[in-house]
Amino acid sequence: MANSVKNIKWSVDEKPVKIDKWNCTAVKNSLDDAVRKVMTECFSYEENHKLIDNRLAICSVSCLFAITALIYDYLHPFPESRQVLAICVISYFVMMTILTIYTTFVEKNHFLVVHQKDQAGVDPDNVWTIDSHMKRFDDQYTLVIRYTDGQSQIERENNFTKSVGVWYDENGLLLLEVFKNDICGLHDSLLSEKKDK
Repeated sequence: MANSVKNIKWSVDEKPVKIDKWNCTAVKNSLDDAVRKVMTECFSYEENHKLIDNRLAICSVSCLFAITALIYDYLHPFPESRQVLAICVISYFVMMTILTIYTTFVEKNHFLVVHQKDQAGVDPDNVWTIDSHMKRFDDQYTLVIRYTDGQSQIERENNFTKSVGVWYDENGLLLLEVFKNDICGLHDSLLSEKKDK
């Protein structure tokens, strides 16, 4: 399967993407972006934005409470606005609590959810959920891929942990083909488990 995936180029305006290889956050984000690129462009899976959309909805409601408090206090200065301010402040913190619970227990570390559509369009989609972990000041990047079969709803998971040094050259350029091969290997191992069962 890995040999049949499309070739991709990682570029912005036909220039290779370069990052500061000593910045752990930039390294993790660029690897996450590369995973997204491989899953959506190489395998032609459809990205599901539901997790991010829900987070944005919670944040938007929180901002509405803050804006309401600001405008109402401007139009009706304190102490006249005391009751509205109290309701908005309490509501804002309730929404922030909901956001924290949502990101901790629902979104978790999922940065990508993609759907593998059934070619005939009859069976439910197979779902690929992808997480990544990289500790601060550490060069070890962990990629976790979960595969949920659309028909049986059986979940399988596989992961790898490697030093980011194998995917970047000394100038901070991502070696996309090397990284893509590792992702494809993980992807194909989950599909081969399905065939073995």
